[in-house]
Amino acid sequence: MAQTPDLFVVCKNCGNEVSPYITECPYCGNRLRKRAPKIERDGTVAPPKPRKRVVPRLPRLRSGEIPGIRSDVTRRPYATFALVALSLFGYLLLFPVNSSDIAVVGPIDGEWWRVATSPFLYGNVWYELVAVTAIAVYGWLVERRHGPFAVVALFVVCGMGSIALTVAIDPSPFALGGNGAALGLLCAWAVPDLVARARHDEYEGDLLGTAVFAVALLLKPLATTEASAIAGFAGGAIGMLAGLMLARARIA
Repeated sequence: MAQTPDLFVVCKNCGNEVSPYITECPYCGNRLRKRAPKIERDGTVAPPKPRKRVVPRLPRLRSGEIPGIRSDVTRRPYATFALVALSLFGYLLLFPVNSSDIAVVGPIDGEWWRVATSPFLYGNVWYELVAVTAIAVYGWLVERRHGPFAVVALFVVCGMGSIALTVAIDPSPFALGGNGAALGLLCAWAVPDLVARARHDEYEGDLLGTAVFAVALLLKPLATTEASAIAGFAGGAIGMLAGLMLARARIA
């Protein structure tokens, strides 16, 4: 049988009997309910729907809000993506051009733009795989820690700068690819963890995997003539100095 509706309700404020279909008491103005009840077709009053329980949530931790605790704010490594894309597909844009006009494969005769394009050119697949993977991994780590401008600056100084140093030292330079840039980014990221390890402090990086990458990049000149040993060691040295500077600037 259908439930019969209540004929009246009692106001808790004044005690008068009032209609169950109103929201305020007509005698004292007391609020009886937030909204009028829903009346079904059979004349019964539908019970009120239970209120949804709102689960409180804490806002995301902002960067630098609590010292010593990393925030959940993540940045998309757009600078690293761009450098990796240019390293993988940059040769397609330069394919119609003669490689001797854009790469450091001998004396440049004042054509210094070769220093800027040579880090993006590879002729050996295995050399490209190791170098570009290192640029992607450690470029992303450096960009997450210091931002995109640090990644671009390190690539220019360690990659192009190391090739320029090779041209200045070697009378017949042969320097292709980004082994200098890869070692520079790797060393710049690893320096703070190496300092923490030397002080017996906690560190978060995988130094063993980093050492494997570093050894593979340093030994690449023995496997292919494209990789310059001068560029590799120079890029790593510049990256270590840059890592110390960035670490001090971050602490300050």
